[in-house]
Amino acid sequence: MWRGWGLASRMVLQLGPHELQHVFSFLDARDLLSAAQVNKVWNEVSMTKELWRQLCLRRWAPCKAFPMVVGTQTWRQYYFCRSELEFRVESGRPQDFICKAISGHTGMIDQLAYVSPHEYRFDERARSVVCTVSSDCTVRAWDLQEGTEIWSSPVQPAPLVTLVAYPQLQLVVTVDTQGLIMGWKAETGSEWASFSLPTSCSSMEACNHPEGPFLLAACDEGTLYTMTVPQLQVLSRVATFPHTSVSLMCSPDTQWVFVFAQGSDLGPKVFYTQPLLHPSEDRLVSTTLPIRQSSRACWAPDEAAKLTVIHRDDSGMHLVITTFELKANKSRDRVSILAQQLASFPLPDTMTPHLMQGHGSQTILLTSGSELVLFTIHGLQLMAFQDHQRPITSMWVDPDRVITAALDLSLRVYVWNKKNTSPVLKSCYHLLGGSHRWASGFTHVKSDSRSIAGVEARSTGTSILRSYCYKVKLG
Repeated sequence: MWRGWGLASRMVLQLGPHELQHVFSFLDARDLLSAAQVNKVWNEVSMTKELWRQLCLRRWAPCKAFPMVVGTQTWRQYYFCRSELEFRVESGRPQDFICKAISGHTGMIDQLAYVSPHEYRFDERARSVVCTVSSDCTVRAWDLQEGTEIWSSPVQPAPLVTLVAYPQLQLVVTVDTQGLIMGWKAETGSEWASFSLPTSCSSMEACNHPEGPFLLAACDEGTLYTMTVPQLQVLSRVATFPHTSVSLMCSPDTQWVFVFAQGSDLGPKVFYTQPLLHPSEDRLVSTTLPIRQSSRACWAPDEAAKLTVIHRDDSGMHLVITTFELKANKSRDRVSILAQQLASFPLPDTMTPHLMQGHGSQTILLTSGSELVLFTIHGLQLMAFQDHQRPITSMWVDPDRVITAALDLSLRVYVWNKKNTSPVLKSCYHLLGGSHRWASGFTHVKSDSRSIAGVEARSTGTSILRSYCYKVKLG
């Protein structure tokens, strides 16, 4: 870029620092580094905090995690560290990973959750920490980089079946087979609070609302509990489906709660969150969607009020995917929910989807057996991958990557190509687990900005945690 400027380049050399900074604001990182080699003044201007901040915001606009919390890290260091991380994520060279098998549980690991914030931090304080619950009646915390156990809870009266995390509060919430909900301090493992459901829990969700975080828990009898966090005090109890085990999902902006009974002829319901948090201020606000036998659902990450559901058609013979847009109509004395159908299409009879996630506002990812398939919400098949030899068991989707876990003891990593206007997913590499003699495959996978955590089921009836951490140093 700097060659052949002639008179123009000599004129730019005479500009003052403020004028230079304005000119440099139109450059990319490579040209900014070239400008820094011209002379001392250009070098100082090219290091300006605001220039590198603009570059970061321009390249990673959807990401809210920027280095304002990192302390000594500069915007320039952040730009190069994250660029290097993205290169390593896509290249997948073995030397770019620290791989560890972490043992400790004496039973099957039923769920895991990150308790470290999902931030792109590259300072020495950044750690990837996950918590796991197991049939051995314990909850444990692990340092993935070190491959070590941080703490383990005392043995509980019943096996723990699921957990959710509030990283900003450093709080983990678990529930056991008898419906006992427990809050744990993620840093120490000490008990924080507890609440007993009348029956076992069928679903639990962590929600971060502008008014403060809260917990949703559904009983096997069909009652939805809304609780404060971390106190676990009940705000409201709502009967959703009578005497039925239900699943629930909170929207990304926590304004909506989707509740459905697996395989039921009863239509799934959508609840407006505000009356659940303040039951005395308004009556219960919900609507029933005009579909039957729903089995899977997901929210659109970029449009919080867009909901996609897999269900049966009117004949009950074929699977259909329908997308709704939700709106809350508020008048002086009441609130009503309008669910408008945006799109609907039948799935091929050869597909039996068991996992579904959304990407952006128009893309759906489905897994069927060992296949990963991308559709638009209108039914156009974008891509299909058959990288696994055995059925896919878990899927992680974020703005940068897709990771799948399977029974063939592999984790497959895909990367979104953000240069294209339509979503393009590139299959990059796979990470192998343990020996087929001792293990029966991966059952769960989750990720943050520095690591991938997978649960490997063993043929002995136990599980181990496998971590794959990227080697990224502060530049």
